[in-house]
Amino acid sequence: MGKYQLDTKGQVAVTKFHEKQKPAQFDKKQQIEKIKAAYLKKKQQKEQK
Repeated sequence: MGKYQLDTKGQVAVTKFHEKQKPAQFDKKQQIEKIKAAYLKKKQQKEQK
C-alpha cells in the first residue's frame, strides 16, 4: 500500500479539488475547436463565391 493513505473524507476533498481544476484545461481545447470550425466555415464560404 501507499505511504500516504486518505480516509473517505480526504478522498472526497481530493476529487473535488481535481474537478475544479479540470475545466480550465478543457476550455482551451474547446475554444481552439470553435476557432477552427469558424475558420473552416469562412473558408468554405469564400470558395463557394
